[in-house]
Amino acid sequence: MFKHSNYEPKSRFERWLETRLPIIGFSYDTAVSYPVPRNLNYFWTFGGILTLMLASQIVTGIFLAMHYVPNTALAFLSVERIMRDVNYGWLIRYLHANGASMFFVAVYIHIFRGLYYGSYKAPREIIWVLGITNLLIMMATAFLGYVLPWGQMSFWGATVITNLFSAIPLVGTTIVEYLWGGYSVGNPTLNRFFSLHYLLPFMLIGTVTLHVWALHHVGQNNPAGVEITDFKKDTVPLTPYATVKDIFGIACFMVFIAYWVFYMPNYLGHADNYIPANPAVTPAHIVPEWYFLPFYAILRAIPDKLGGVIAMFLAILLVAFLPWLDTSKVRTMRYRPVARFLLLVFVCTFIGLGYLGSRPAEGGYVIAAQILTVVYFAYFIALPVVGLFERPLPLPLSINESVLAGHRAADPVSDRSIIRIRQLKGG
Repeated sequence: MFKHSNYEPKSRFERWLETRLPIIGFSYDTAVSYPVPRNLNYFWTFGGILTLMLASQIVTGIFLAMHYVPNTALAFLSVERIMRDVNYGWLIRYLHANGASMFFVAVYIHIFRGLYYGSYKAPREIIWVLGITNLLIMMATAFLGYVLPWGQMSFWGATVITNLFSAIPLVGTTIVEYLWGGYSVGNPTLNRFFSLHYLLPFMLIGTVTLHVWALHHVGQNNPAGVEITDFKKDTVPLTPYATVKDIFGIACFMVFIAYWVFYMPNYLGHADNYIPANPAVTPAHIVPEWYFLPFYAILRAIPDKLGGVIAMFLAILLVAFLPWLDTSKVRTMRYRPVARFLLLVFVCTFIGLGYLGSRPAEGGYVIAAQILTVVYFAYFIALPVVGLFERPLPLPLSINESVLAGHRAADPVSDRSIIRIRQLKGG
């Protein structure tokens, strides 16, 4: 009736607890003895990095909420007080602000790994959809958090982005008024955004838990893109093999974060956000945070307001449908040269849109954004077609074979050459 656990209780208390609440056995099976493919590379460490970043953002956010005042007359001053008067408040705030950017760095790399190695393909469709759901919740949380300092960019960013919902026929104006809590961005808006910004990360914990649960149910994908055929040869225990690699990857990423926090804490922000919000003065160039820029460029590339909003959300939602859009039976792009080239173009397009999103919406920038928007959506049309006609390279028969082939490729002298040399020497 119940799945047998690999954990063996070592004390009377552990045996008593295991028969009533097998939490130790569950933890052991999940974090110690769980089998993972033996050929995982460092791209797979970003799952652990994202877990750490989520925990960091929640902890630092709780401490910031203790001192923040969600009032339009006091919000900006409360942030300045955190920076100057609260013990280590500057560190907590910089960890939280830069942590949001680093969170998106990790999640975009994590998504790229899924795209390259086909981690969205059956039987992992639910894992992929839950991952895109996590991305959407992250985006909403980050946008709400960007408004809270109540600087110029915070105020005008909230005004511009919330106004987009007014393009929705029939209900758009009602949605905007509900978000604002009135007829303009003001104190009710700030209170709503603060409440939602505090709530959504805990919702994210729930969706991340489902994401990990689904992952552990069907098993992890691997660089070779082939399923496990022999658990003894193809897998290793999660601890210590994968755990040690995760710890090293997390340590390197922490050094990367520390560089931004201690040496360039304001580089990714906007100077106008250090000016208190003023509804009477519009900034010369309103831009969101860097991780929204590709989608912001798509929004501005469409001349029609409603069309821009639809295109912006469609740019994210189409990624969730990749399990059904990709028609190839081969999982990883390592053995799909044409699809790999398309993915390279797609990634370059995404980066290019990010750059154009930071530029003024005028002249050649708009034309370039329109061209790249067409290329971006063309990927989701080309991928199903390529999957039907592409000739993939030969796949390894198993994970173990791909590992051994990798070792032989790294060795300049093959086994056959060694035998030939010995024969010539008379050995």
